[in-house]
Amino acid sequence: TGGNPPVQEGEVFNTRYQVLRKLGCGAFATVWLCQDMRRKKQVAVKVLKSREGFAESAQDEVAFLRCVSCMKRKDLAGKNIVCLLDDFRMIGENVPHACLVFEVLGPSIRCLMGNYTAQGLPLPFVKKSLQQVLAGLHFLHKCCRIIHADIKPENILLYGGSKRLQRLLMDPLNCNQGTEARPKGPGGDLGNQLEESDLMSIEVKIADLGSACWTYKPFSKEIQTQPYRALEVLLGLDYGTPADIWSTACLAFEMATGECLFDPQPGKYFSRDDDHVARIIELLGRIPPQIVFSWNKSTKFFSRPGALLRLSRLSPRTLPGILADRHGWTPREATAFAAFLLPALHYAPERRASAAQSLRHAWIAA
Repeated sequence: TGGNPPVQEGEVFNTRYQVLRKLGCGAFATVWLCQDMRRKKQVAVKVLKSREGFAESAQDEVAFLRCVSCMKRKDLAGKNIVCLLDDFRMIGENVPHACLVFEVLGPSIRCLMGNYTAQGLPLPFVKKSLQQVLAGLHFLHKCCRIIHADIKPENILLYGGSKRLQRLLMDPLNCNQGTEARPKGPGGDLGNQLEESDLMSIEVKIADLGSACWTYKPFSKEIQTQPYRALEVLLGLDYGTPADIWSTACLAFEMATGECLFDPQPGKYFSRDDDHVARIIELLGRIPPQIVFSWNKSTKFFSRPGALLRLSRLSPRTLPGILADRHGWTPREATAFAAFLLPALHYAPERRASAAQSLRHAWIAA
């Protein structure tokens, strides 16, 4: 009850989409590779769980995706957002399931990162991918007035520039997308099968608008996956498109190093949120009082300006220092990358770099 419907390979959704195999599953839905028998092409069908509220969430996601499709006709930057092809409802075990039909893309950035965990992805690919993510966010923010609200490696999908490359990315042996495990293929890891020229031919698209909201109508105070959650969201403050930029900075660091920028953990006397705020302060410095006490929820973290309630021993560090000491970057490389990240991590959302400003930064343009 409230879960996924039983699906068999070979069955047909909506008299049109024949199931080939499972592509992946998550907390809210399962995604199936299907053959569109009408258009003679493969598609990805996202089948949402039947739990109460999911149908409403699906309606919101469809509204966002239709807005994206409409605005794409006016702005080519929309090519960096996944494309909705169709939507329908399916009855499974006497309960309805909302179904969304998308273009077929490859695995996520998370899957690809499994090959490069020790040192992160190659920097030229990181820069190219971030350019496409930021272009997609600029389109969402300015043209569609949409906050994605869940930018993370799992929601950035790969797409092959050629049929051969797309086949390689879609090979189920190369990436267990259901668990996002380290991808293995018959000839070795996916990363070992990709030539450098192949890697630079891969495009990326922003997927999963299931947590999105309108800039003028936020749906929830609680958004974003924990390691990528912006400070203002942690503190319960009002948020907007800058929250996506914070998440993108966290994504950029993880892609480049293979390690989360913030990976908070709960302790015996403090929560995961407590640890998250502490790690942010360690890296970015004291939070200004006007931000700390601009909303009542912040009092659950602070006893007075700059003083955390449950964590007192902090270990200040700098971004260039982390990159140099833990990841072996040269001082010049570390300083340049930190100069790109820090404006995207500004405490005050109104002063945080926008997607357009980040795209113009010297580090990503080089």
